[in-house]
Amino acid sequence: MTATNLAAHWMPFTANKGFKEKPRMLSAAKGMYWTTDDQRQVLDMTAGLWCCNAGHGHPHIAEAIAKQARALDYAPSFGFGHELSFELSERLAQLAPGNLNKVFYTNSGSESVDTALKMAMAYHYAKGNTDRQMFISREKAYHGVNFGGVSVAGLTNNYKAFGQWLPNDRLSHTQDLTLNAFSHGLPLYGGIEKANELETLIQRHDASRIAAVIIEPITGAGGVLPPPVGYLKRVREICDQHDILLIFDEVITGFGRTGNVFASQTFDVTPDIMTTAKGLTNGAAPMGAVLAGDHIYDAIVNNSGPGVEFFHGYTYSAHPLACAAAMATLDVYEQEDLYKRGAADGEISQYFEQGLHSLKGLPGVIDVRNYSFIAAVEFEPLAGKPGATGSLVQTSAWEQGLMLRSLGEAIAMSPPLIMEKEHVDQTIGILERSIKQHLA
Repeated sequence: MTATNLAAHWMPFTANKGFKEKPRMLSAAKGMYWTTDDQRQVLDMTAGLWCCNAGHGHPHIAEAIAKQARALDYAPSFGFGHELSFELSERLAQLAPGNLNKVFYTNSGSESVDTALKMAMAYHYAKGNTDRQMFISREKAYHGVNFGGVSVAGLTNNYKAFGQWLPNDRLSHTQDLTLNAFSHGLPLYGGIEKANELETLIQRHDASRIAAVIIEPITGAGGVLPPPVGYLKRVREICDQHDILLIFDEVITGFGRTGNVFASQTFDVTPDIMTTAKGLTNGAAPMGAVLAGDHIYDAIVNNSGPGVEFFHGYTYSAHPLACAAAMATLDVYEQEDLYKRGAADGEISQYFEQGLHSLKGLPGVIDVRNYSFIAAVEFEPLAGKPGATGSLVQTSAWEQGLMLRSLGEAIAMSPPLIMEKEHVDQTIGILERSIKQHLA
């Protein structure tokens, strides 16, 4: 493609000038592999953007979308409905933990986060606690890019040009390389101490002002940080003690990535509200869903008068094609037993873990961390080039036929749940060569 062909598209989260000088173009995908415009096969160890959990181009999902397009291409969701959205909602409620039985549809993880924040505020408002409009999040948190999400974000670049519009304070992140470097699975140390910081923030602001705590069960874009042992349960306990809602952002951890449908089930901690997207449709159609506890729904809906109870929604909420994609995706997860395949103690997860930790001792490698089908390798910064190492390793890997995510001084992996040992071997071999090339 010429520069003119590329000029019109302002690309998201992309160095546009650099991309248009040297574009990386994808033309097809199947299973674990991309096909580039120059017909190279590239192993996808990112599941796209954490979303293609069942691999690319699954025929059952593609056929479901095509069939639905011929039958009902669109249906408005403001005051109208279509049968498939109610079937999908019932199915998700059955898969969810606890009493997360009410499903509100969005089109992305960012929209799911903003919806969840509004739900939390509306819940307290309905109960007469109108001062509860503040949120507690975490350093290094990523909660999408809409104004609510960037208000509770913990990544400076995501909000420094836009401001933070909701009252918010942050817990410290959970990474501690002095205690937990090269952890296999959950870090062992510091979980309770880190969680107890929430008590300090509650004392500072007073519980009567705090609507909810929002956290990712496993931090993603902030560096892939599994929670230390005991951390999530202690956060839940503190929220319960102060009548503060707990929101889990499961946009990246949902739908099999930790060995259960949701990470909340893996870690045995049930939130009041849960955000999802990405793996819900295997990336085949834009869709998100917020799963709310019965108590959230009942407080908002039953305490309202006639008419609209929750003034929020999207033109494409519960879009028929997205619902069809989601139903077919859930079929695939169940029929191919993909939820269990991602279990941390499973054969493939263990093989992946062993391969990753074999990189310990290579030049510049200061940490390897992983849980199930989520992993990161972190590097020493290069002198005078902060944040460059991840990008250098990512670029080298791409040239050798491997797609990774660059996160500053780290690279992240979130492979499809169909990964086999041969894909692990290919990944570790390319990673080793790339690290030695740039950091030796």
